[in-house]
Amino acid sequence: MEKEQIGNNFFIPMPVVLVGTQVNRKANFMAVGWCTRVNGNPPMIACGIANSHYTSKGITETKTFSVNIPSTELLEKTDYCGIVSGAKSDKSGVFDVVYGSLKTAPMIKDCPVTLECRLVQVVPLPTHGLYIGEIVGAYADGRVIKDGKPDFPEIDPLFLTMPDNRYWSLGKYAGDAWSAGKNLTEQSQNNTQRGRK
Repeated sequence: MEKEQIGNNFFIPMPVVLVGTQVNRKANFMAVGWCTRVNGNPPMIACGIANSHYTSKGITETKTFSVNIPSTELLEKTDYCGIVSGAKSDKSGVFDVVYGSLKTAPMIKDCPVTLECRLVQVVPLPTHGLYIGEIVGAYADGRVIKDGKPDFPEIDPLFLTMPDNRYWSLGKYAGDAWSAGKNLTEQSQNNTQRGRK
């Protein structure tokens, strides 16, 4: 099948998180689809946030933020935090808020997984800032941990697709990472050895 030019819009499914920060000493939360881990040790995460957003101000001022993973049960509240600006509406009462060691990174009690982050760097981009934070605390509800590992179906995370602007839940298990391709690795090594003979 031939590839067809579809433009340069976004066709990568993205995890949806709620970024929390304090602005004027009040908790504020924003739905973010552009968020990913970017460093192993120390563990770091990066979130792309538009320069015009109220949340950016809080992160810059406190040098801290949280990343909260909402379940599908929190879809309505999550979407609300993405369409309403904290500059115009007080979102501090939308969720039960908890704090960790940083004291200025509000986390959402109802989210199955929460991370508190210390700001490391802001990379300025034309329309967004890439906020890179070191994860200094990670918290999870006991029900979403099995045998010391996250149980993703139990976490029930949300995903966002663009440009159709839809939320999705986690799909079915498809295979094991760093394992599913081993047969091809062995075949490739065998082919290489044959080529040397």
